[in-house]
Amino acid sequence: MFNPKSVAVVGASAKKGGVGNDVLLNLIKDYKGAIYPVNPKGGEIEGLQAYTSLSEIPADVDLVLVLVNAKFVPSVVDQAIEKKVKAIVIISAGFKEIGPEGAAIEKEMARKAKEANIPLVGPNCLGLINAKAGLNGSFAAKSCKPGNLAFISQSGALCTSVLDFAEAREMGFSKFISFGNKSDVNEIELLEYLADDPETKAIAMYLEDVACGKGFIEVASKLFWEKGKVVLVLKSGRSAEGAKAVSSHTGSLAGSDAVYNALFLQSGAQRVDTISELFDRAALYTTQPLPKGKNLAIITNAGGPGVMATDAAVNAGLKLAQLSDETKAKLKETMPAAASLRNPVDVLGDAHSDRYQAATETIMADPNVDLGLILLTPQSMTDTDNIGRDIPKVIHACGKPVVCAFMGASAVAEGVHNLVSQGIPNYAFPEAAVAALGAYVKLAEFRNLEGREYMDAAECDVEKAKKLVADFLGDADSKYLTQADCRPIFECYNLPLLASGVAKSADEAAAIVEKIGAKVVMKVMSDDVKHKFDAGGVILNVEGAEAAKAAYAKIYENVEKNVPGAKIDSILIEQMAEKGVEVILGCNRDAKFGPLVMIGHGGTYAELWKDVAFRLAPMQKVSAERMVRQIKTFKMLDGFRGAPKCDVAKLEATLLSFATMLVNHPEIAECDINPLIVHEAGKGCSVADARIMLRRVK
Repeated sequence: MFNPKSVAVVGASAKKGGVGNDVLLNLIKDYKGAIYPVNPKGGEIEGLQAYTSLSEIPADVDLVLVLVNAKFVPSVVDQAIEKKVKAIVIISAGFKEIGPEGAAIEKEMARKAKEANIPLVGPNCLGLINAKAGLNGSFAAKSCKPGNLAFISQSGALCTSVLDFAEAREMGFSKFISFGNKSDVNEIELLEYLADDPETKAIAMYLEDVACGKGFIEVASKLFWEKGKVVLVLKSGRSAEGAKAVSSHTGSLAGSDAVYNALFLQSGAQRVDTISELFDRAALYTTQPLPKGKNLAIITNAGGPGVMATDAAVNAGLKLAQLSDETKAKLKETMPAAASLRNPVDVLGDAHSDRYQAATETIMADPNVDLGLILLTPQSMTDTDNIGRDIPKVIHACGKPVVCAFMGASAVAEGVHNLVSQGIPNYAFPEAAVAALGAYVKLAEFRNLEGREYMDAAECDVEKAKKLVADFLGDADSKYLTQADCRPIFECYNLPLLASGVAKSADEAAAIVEKIGAKVVMKVMSDDVKHKFDAGGVILNVEGAEAAKAAYAKIYENVEKNVPGAKIDSILIEQMAEKGVEVILGCNRDAKFGPLVMIGHGGTYAELWKDVAFRLAPMQKVSAERMVRQIKTFKMLDGFRGAPKCDVAKLEATLLSFATMLVNHPEIAECDINPLIVHEAGKGCSVADARIMLRRVK
C-alpha cells in the first residue's frame, strides 16, 4: 500500500479541479512507478494512456485508488479482487456516513476484500502519502516532505489543514494516511505496520473512536515500551451529554470520555487536546533525546520571558536546575559583568551568537541540568539569523533535549528556519515550549515504569465463582445481587470480608450478633433499595441480642416509610470494621472496551466529590499503583496531617483482585464496593458494602 510498484486511479479524469484529476496530478508529480488512469472513455489523460476498466490494464497492479461515484464502487472492488491487486484505497464517499443502506454496502465490500486478503482503506477518506517514495495518492492540495513522524487520521478534511500547518512548521512525515470509515483497515492495523516501519520514530493520530480497546492497548504498548516509538493521540468527543442512567455509583461517575482516558494511559499513548499541542510535542519527540530528569535550565536575552518560562516550568512539574559553582565560574569568564548567572541565565539583550553558544555549551554540560530552553527576543542588536544557524550544533553535541523560543514573527523568521532545518524545535512563546518539555519528562518517566505484569490468579477459585454467577442468574436476563449475595463470589477472589450472617427474623438477628461477639452493622438486603443509608436501612454500632432485635424492627419500619412497597429479602449483619479511610471500587462494563474499573473517594459522598480514577481491566500491577495515587484521597491514605498511613499495598492488591474478577465474569455488568475501608498500614482493608448487577452475555 505504501510502497507500490504500480498504481491504478479508477475515476481518473481530465477535468481540472475535480478529484479524479487532482489525485492523478499528485501522483504524476513525484511517483516513479507505473500509473494507470482508469476511465470508461479510455483515451489519454494528462499524457498517460487511460484504460476503460481495471481488467483492461495489461500488467499487475499493486495499489488501486478508487474515486468513482459510490454506486459504482462495489463493482470496482470486485474487479480489483479478480485482478488480484495488493491494496485498495476507496476515496469515494457515500457509504456508512449516509445511512444504513450505505453501511451495508460498505460492510459487504470489506468482507470481500478481507476474504481475498487485500487490505482496504476507507471509504470516505483523503488517501495516503509516502513522501520518501514520491507517492501522493490523495487529493490534498499539498504534499509533504519526508520526515520521521507518521500521521494517521480518521478525518480526511483535517488532514488537509495538518499538511498546511506542517509545511509552515517545516515538519515532514514518514507516512500520512486518512482511513475514513475504516471498514477494513483501522488504526490498530496501521499502528502494527508503523511499529516495524524503520522510517517512523513517532506517530500522531486523530481519532473519533477506537475499534478495539484490547487491541489498541496491545499494539500501542508494543510501540511505546518495546519499539521506543511515541504515540500521540488527539481524540475528539471529550464532552459528555450526561452520565449513563445506571444504578451504580460507577455509572454516574464515569463520563463518556473516561474509557478513552483509561485506554490511552494503559497503552502508553499520550493524549493531547489540540492540533497545535500535537505538533508541539511531535516536533520535540522526533528530534531530541529523552530527558533523564526534570531539571530545566533557561537561557534568555530578556528578563520578562525568563520569568514567564519559570512560572510555566513550575506549572508543568519541572524544576529549575541548580547550576554548580563550577558552571557559574565558567559562565563568569564568558559573560558580561551585568549578566545574571543564576537560572534563568540572562545573557543580556546585546548577546550575539558567540555568547549564546558559550552559555549553552557551559550550562548544558552541567550534570545538574537535564533539559534546556533557549529564549530570544529580537532586539536591535540581536543577530537572530546567526544564532539560529550556529546554536544547533552546540545543542546536538550536549546530548540533552533542548528547545528554543525565538519570540516574534518576521524579525525571527530566518533564525527559526535555521533552527528547524537543523532539527531544533522552536516555539512562538515560552509557555508552549515548557509545556512540551514537561510532557516529554512525563513520557520518559512513564517509559521507565516497572510493574507491568498482570496478576497471577492461581489462588482464585474461578470455577466456583462461575458456578455461583450462573446459579444467581438462572434463566433471567439480569439479576441484582445484594451485599450478602456478593460475599461468596468475593470470597473466590480473596476480597477482604468481615464476619457476617444473614437474618430473616429478629431472633436470627439476635443469634448472629451474639455469635459475632462484637459491635455490628445491620443492613437491609433488597433489590428495591439502592441507597440503604438514605432509606434508613442501615443501623450502626448494634451490640447484644436485644439491640439486634430492636434494630431489625427499626430497619423494616424505616424502609416501609421511605421506600413504600419495597420487598425486603433479609437483613445482613456484619462486624463493624475498624476505622480507616473510605474508598469506592466500581465497575461499569463498556459495550466495546469491557470492564471499566474505578477507584475514588468512598462513602455516601462519592458522587458529590467525584474524586475518581479509571482503568480498563485486565490491569497491570503498575495501573493499580498509579490509580491509587491519582485520586486526591491518596493524601488521606498516605497519612494526611500526621494521621497514620493506611495499608495502601493491600488496597492495590484488592484492586487487582477486583479487576481480575471482572475479567473472568463478563456477566458482571456493574459492581460497586462502597465503602472499602482501608485500615492502618499492616491491617488490610474491609468490604463494608457492595452490590453487583448481573446481565446475561448474548
